[in-house]
Amino acid sequence: MELLNAKTQTKSTYTYMLIMGIILIAFNLRPSITSLGPLVGMIQKDMGLAHWSAGLLMSLPLVVFAVMSPLVPKVASRLSNERTLLIGLTFLFIGIAIRSIPMTFFLFTGTLLAGLGIAIGNVLLPAVVKDKFPQRFGLMTSVYSTSMGLIASLASGISVPLAEGLHLGWKGAQSVWAIPAVIAIVVWAFLLKSSPSHKTNENRVVFGSNRMWRTPLAWQIAFFMGFQSFLFYVTISWLPEILHSHGISLGAAGWLLSFMQLVGLPASFFIPVLAARAHSQVWVSFLLSLSAVLGYSGLLLGNSYPILIISIILIGIALGGIFPLSLSLMGLRTRNARQAAELSGMAQSTGYIPAAVGPLFIGYLFDMTASWTLPLITLILISFIVMLFGMLAGRNRYV
Repeated sequence: MELLNAKTQTKSTYTYMLIMGIILIAFNLRPSITSLGPLVGMIQKDMGLAHWSAGLLMSLPLVVFAVMSPLVPKVASRLSNERTLLIGLTFLFIGIAIRSIPMTFFLFTGTLLAGLGIAIGNVLLPAVVKDKFPQRFGLMTSVYSTSMGLIASLASGISVPLAEGLHLGWKGAQSVWAIPAVIAIVVWAFLLKSSPSHKTNENRVVFGSNRMWRTPLAWQIAFFMGFQSFLFYVTISWLPEILHSHGISLGAAGWLLSFMQLVGLPASFFIPVLAARAHSQVWVSFLLSLSAVLGYSGLLLGNSYPILIISIILIGIALGGIFPLSLSLMGLRTRNARQAAELSGMAQSTGYIPAAVGPLFIGYLFDMTASWTLPLITLILISFIVMLFGMLAGRNRYV
């Protein structure tokens, strides 16, 4: 009896640590990117970067996502999910440390390594949740997507205060985000040692087919994932500058970017739960995309402060809900963890190509026109594309 109780207690401890580990992975998937937006003006001035170069800096992690995402499940099939996630966290920590060195080479190299670490977490997290919590997939997706949104909004809001208020500069403000990476490394090292399955290969995924790449539904999810990411990363990169063009200070613009993400937290939590309970997610995709259309239209047409706030709220609800919906679809449109990993790798590989182009392209449009009008029109059009593919992917089918 005592032995049985000990085994039960050990399993319970592992489960709690696993939940903590999942949340810590989520904590590390956005801050190193979302903290850049409010600081991009400082970085441009200090490093002498043009708008398109700053856009390239924001796009670089997304290029890494596109290149590495299909490879991550194959690496995990050889090493185990836990070991691969631990390697990803190590890359992320090294990247954050390197890009704090005030040289252009280290700035871009560190961002590339951080992107590699994030790519590993992006791909494996839905598969780990599908594998470890198959009956609670919607709830666990809500938990980690909300955690992701919370820390992302915090990163956006405190970047300028850290840089200016505490006199850390943009370099010190970036280094802060190495701390959650270190904590996550410690937890996942414990999980790697304690996992009941890593020695028996039970949590590894075997690949031998490219069928996912020939499935129309998988492509619809990929395009939905990609174009919603286009909207998110462009907004994270350039919203402070857009608001600054309306006469708002960069510090206040950074907090408004944080506010936008905080507004989206309820959607981040409830959308995956609602999506998991419904047979079809078509109407959810339509309403969230419509919110994005109205929000970016408000930024384009509105000049008053109240209209800007309403627009930020609408964009926050849209982006806060669309991203976890795209993650949910990777589990809802698959039958097991193997398919979820395959779909996650495929969707994030092809899907992040338009996302990678986004910040660079929008920065280029601004450089060409010296106005945010054409970039905002582009975002409105992309919102309609998100609506189309979201409604297609939301139909009740399996890949």
